[in-house]
Amino acid sequence: MLIGVPKEIKTHEYRVGLTPAGVRELTQSGHSVLVETHAGVGIDFDDDAYRSAGAEIAPDAETIFAKADMIVKVKEPQPQECKRLREGQILFTYLHLAPDPEQTKLLRESGCIAIAYETVTDRHGRLPLLAPMSEVAGRMSIQAGAHSLERAQGGRGMLLGGVPGVAPARVVIIGGGVVGVNAARMAMGTGARVTILDKSIERLTELDNLYGPRLETLYSTTDSLETSVTDADLVIGAVLVPGAAAPKLVNRALLKKMRRGAVVVDVAIDQGGCFETSRPTTHSDPIFIEEDVVHYCVANMPGAVARTSTLALTNATLPFVHALADKGYKQALADDPHLLEGLNVHHGDVTYEAVAQSLELDYVPARKALGL
Repeated sequence: MLIGVPKEIKTHEYRVGLTPAGVRELTQSGHSVLVETHAGVGIDFDDDAYRSAGAEIAPDAETIFAKADMIVKVKEPQPQECKRLREGQILFTYLHLAPDPEQTKLLRESGCIAIAYETVTDRHGRLPLLAPMSEVAGRMSIQAGAHSLERAQGGRGMLLGGVPGVAPARVVIIGGGVVGVNAARMAMGTGARVTILDKSIERLTELDNLYGPRLETLYSTTDSLETSVTDADLVIGAVLVPGAAAPKLVNRALLKKMRRGAVVVDVAIDQGGCFETSRPTTHSDPIFIEEDVVHYCVANMPGAVARTSTLALTNATLPFVHALADKGYKQALADDPHLLEGLNVHHGDVTYEAVAQSLELDYVPARKALGL
């Protein structure tokens, strides 16, 4: 199979779909890899590194999309990329379709087979291709929040850990999943007072056993959420409903009750965000202020640490790329029900139920679409 790796074009996005090591693994298995020139230069993977691994270097994205049987990316395809996709071409990347009707429309019109990293599962029901970026985003959320709390950014002018004689900042994390746990670890490391809310008693018990009195765990109810958020200096939105739009847990009325200069970091912004006032921002213009609260809503947070993120992501995706290339997409999906969960669009059909529900589109089960 000919696998194409275009350069990412989203603002300040330096990650790349395959590393030279991944290319080498694929070419040694008999596949061909076409990499757009300078695709990895932002993270010190130059064209020579890809050539040495066995890749051919393409002069532009048009060549990649025109020739490749499968496109391997990181971020969701931008409109001009969607329009280059063709009937029957495999697209393997993050999609986040639930809050994005325009992308969904363009993918359906292209006739491509779109497989989303974020809905591939494992035998435990976890999301193995989302987890590496969730780990990065969770840790980065505290860095971003700490910077946003500085007075020059519009924040309250607080140091997360305080100093002797001065109380530390209060950090509230909504959601105890991969993002939330990694955010909590970073926040506790600074010396901040950290509270995490979740609706799973089992998860809260697990976190309590892990971190003891350093981490306050609260069962998430309307009352506990309101009390925690209004008392917080930094709130991390770390809620995920796989494949679906994030629930709006903090509305404008609650935001108005927050302290002036408090900060919210909405890690769920890729799925529409869990704060009513959130809107996507970029690394070049990451924050805005709404109701006197600083909002950090960068939709590709891990792109800021692109080398770490690329290495972590491709460690997880490479076995699936191998399977799709070795077997063809139909056989690979038929053989692996967890990879099958990643199929979101197939020849114009929406094949992931949560996406169809969020966008009010007809849903065709993946197995039916594939004729299984």
